[in-house]
Amino acid sequence: MSSPDKAQTEPLAALVAVFALGVGLSLYVGVLDSTLPLLTVESEMAPIAADRFAEEASELGVIRPPIGDAVDTASPNGYVTNATLRSDSEAWADGPTLEPSADCVRRRVSVQIAPGRVRPGTLEVCVWPEA
Repeated sequence: MSSPDKAQTEPLAALVAVFALGVGLSLYVGVLDSTLPLLTVESEMAPIAADRFAEEASELGVIRPPIGDAVDTASPNGYVTNATLRSDSEAWADGPTLEPSADCVRRRVSVQIAPGRVRPGTLEVCVWPEA
């Protein structure tokens, strides 16, 4: 038994509500990302930058050099980033010269040194506030 008095939502109104929710969530995440450096202490920025770097530079968990684009993307707002990737036979570095006050973190990673050749390596990411 159906009644014309039962509550129903117009499809257009539902689409507008979903769109508004998506826009609001996107704005929230954007503001949160830009204020993250203000909410964290300086010693926590290197691990955050290293996580971002590994996410940007890797494919299926393997980092592929060159690393320049990932260094630029991983740099938190208001900070300068330097990264060095080393395997047993090669090294790749990008970013400005290290400052003495830089906070650094090292991670063990997998490095693709040639197509089909993956070796263990070390990633060192250092950050310091912009001058």
